[in-house]
Amino acid sequence: MPDAPDLAALAALLGDPARARMLTSLMRGTALTATELALDANIAPSTASAHLAKLAGAQVLAIEKQGRHRYFRLFDADVASLLEELMGLAAKRGAPVRRTGPADPALRAARVCYDHLAGERGVWLLDALRARKLLDGRDACSVSRDGEAFFARFGIDVDGLARSRRALCRPCLDWSERRQHLGGALGAAILARIFALRWARREPDSRAVTFTPHGERSLRALFEAA
Repeated sequence: MPDAPDLAALAALLGDPARARMLTSLMRGTALTATELALDANIAPSTASAHLAKLAGAQVLAIEKQGRHRYFRLFDADVASLLEELMGLAAKRGAPVRRTGPADPALRAARVCYDHLAGERGVWLLDALRARKLLDGRDACSVSRDGEAFFARFGIDVDGLARSRRALCRPCLDWSERRQHLGGALGAAILARIFALRWARREPDSRAVTFTPHGERSLRALFEAA
């Protein structure tokens, strides 16, 4: 199939161990410098720069310039979703998952997957939205009519999100839970609203999300089925 996308080239880019570690670091949703990514990947800065140039050239990464500094981030939400699904597939296939240090339980409980909620809380949230029939469908979910009214009361403009170029709802395979959490524009908007209400906070230099006791109660009171 000469007209087929070059899957092998993309797989080779993502398959290098050092590049994979740098991409995992960028799943925090924040832009990082080449030096920071080199430290995360445990490689020399010159080696990291060569890897980053290849990833940017393939539109896996985007570069943001600020003065003399250059910051790297994931190119878009599609790249983040692909990486999260690959993490889930690797876990499902029995690839070893590093479980060291006290941060791992926090990451499994709740974390940022690029810009939406993942981990136990993220999986619970998607289950709750479906149980309340705020979302329709399974693999290709959509917002129900009741859901549109519900999210409007919660401060989210579903119509506005639907007009963006990004998919509104995208179930994303959670690498730790091995079930789906909610990605897409709606998943990002829900997490942004949770942060705005101060129900939860991002831990510094981590993907972990910590809910306050009030936030935990409020989340469950709002989203659990009556």
